[in-house]
Order: sequence, then C-alpha cells, then structure tokens
Amino acid sequence: MDTAELLKKVRRIEIKTRSISKHLFSGEYHSTFKGRGMSFSEVRPYQYGDDVRNIDWNVTARTHEAFVKIYEEERELTLMLMADISKSAYFGTFEQKKREWATEICAVLAFSAIANNDKVGLILFSDEIELFIPPKKGKQHILRILRELINTEAKGKGTNLGEALQFFNNVIKKRSIAFILSDFRASDFNQPLRILGNKHDLIGLQLFDPIEEHLPDIGFIQTYDMESGQLKWLDTSDQTIRAQYQHEFQDHLLATKDIFNKSQSDLIQLRTDQSYIEALMAFFKKRLKAA
Repeated sequence: MDTAELLKKVRRIEIKTRSISKHLFSGEYHSTFKGRGMSFSEVRPYQYGDDVRNIDWNVTARTHEAFVKIYEEERELTLMLMADISKSAYFGTFEQKKREWATEICAVLAFSAIANNDKVGLILFSDEIELFIPPKKGKQHILRILRELINTEAKGKGTNLGEALQFFNNVIKKRSIAFILSDFRASDFNQPLRILGNKHDLIGLQLFDPIEEHLPDIGFIQTYDMESGQLKWLDTSDQTIRAQYQHEFQDHLLATKDIFNKSQSDLIQLRTDQSYIEALMAFFKKRLKAA
C-alpha cells in the first residue's frame, strides 16, 4: 500500500471511529476502567476489619506483627492492544476481513483511552512478535498505531499467543488494561494467560466469520488453511459433515471461554456480521454492574 492510499485509509478509519468513540464509548470507558488500576503505596499494622488478603506476609514474618499492604488508585491507566495478524486474520466472507474488523475496534478503544488521558500501546503478533509500540499519549501516537494496524504485514504464518502473552508480561510492568483481539486458533496459552490475568485486566475479543460457524450447503468446495497451507476438498452437501463442522467450532468457542474463565478474565465472542458497537456497550454495562 503506497503512502497516499495508507493515509486516506487511516483518515477514513479515524473519522468513523473517533465519532463512535466520542458519542458512545468515552463515558463508558471512563466509568468502567478509571480508577480500577491500583498501585502499592505502603504497609501499616493490621487493624480489625482489614481484608486478610492484603496481609504482607514477608513484613509480618520479619516483625512478628501483622501488616497489610495499602494501595492507592492510579490516576493514569495504560491500555494495551494485542492484535493477532497471522494469516487467518485475513479471512472474511462478510463486509470486512477479521483483521479489518480488529483494526476498527482497536481504533475505537484507542480514541476512548486518549479522551480519558490514558496511555495506549500496541503488540502485533503471529507466531512471533511482529511489532511493539510502547504506551504513550496523544493523537499522533494513536495515528501511528492505526497506520501499523493497517499496514504491517506478518512475517510469520501461524499463531503463537503464548509467546505474545509472555512478551507482554516482560515489557509491561505497570498494571494495564489489555484487549486481545484474535480468533484464538492457538494452543498452549492457558498458563501465560493465567499468569498475565493475575497482574493485568485482560479482555479477549474473539472474532470469527459467519462461515467459520456454519458451513453452507454449496456442494464440493476446496478449502485452504491460510496458516498451514493445506488444501482439502469438502462435500458441504453432506449433512453429517456440516454438523461435525459446526460441532467442532462450538467446541472451540466453549474451550476458549473456559480458558478465560479459569484465568478470571473476560471474553467477548463476536461474529464479523454482528455489531461490535453493541458488543462493547454490553460489555461495559456488565462490568459496571459487577463493579
């Protein structure tokens, strides 16, 4: 994509997503996340009524007296966007490919964050770390993130979410809000997700195309796995094959949900022919009720 075309595309997405963010999400983002981040301040002697979960056992052991950790609300939050740009992200049979859908969602969240005076960072990954942009503030920084979301081409073909989560844990030390956008067609990310979920506020956004959920009855078709390069023929007129296909996909959705539940993290599952606006609004409302 040449520079002029890239800038036009960035501008179109900026106009669309800033408008959505301004009118729909800025207030919800602020209410949902502002002040949720907590940083350690000091320790003091345990008092009746203190939460025992806040006891500092190291200090207690040294002094032989119970001490608790005191936290204070962080005035400034960090939003990290983790986007899967492996080959499967380029699949799409609806209006937009999964990667284009992810780019719009990232833009909406980023503009909501800077309206709240928060920092925004970006990690693009496939089966390797493709790009890391450290968290910063400001419109120009967000526009850079947008350009990279649109224009960065993955060197890797597969998906290694576990490695991306470990990288995140190594480079981001401050407690952050992290949205992970992927189809989660990956293995062995359970433990890294659980470790990261203990430190950060994680929200997965699982994007999938309608045809990934329901195989249409259109006779023999040749399928191509964009990550492995494998070709195979399917008889979509066979009801058993269609039922098995749907069953396997539902198992994938349930397995991903289970992984996030065990990590005490949130997951939004969104088909690309559905409204991500409604999905995000529902998420914000749910979080506000639970707060």
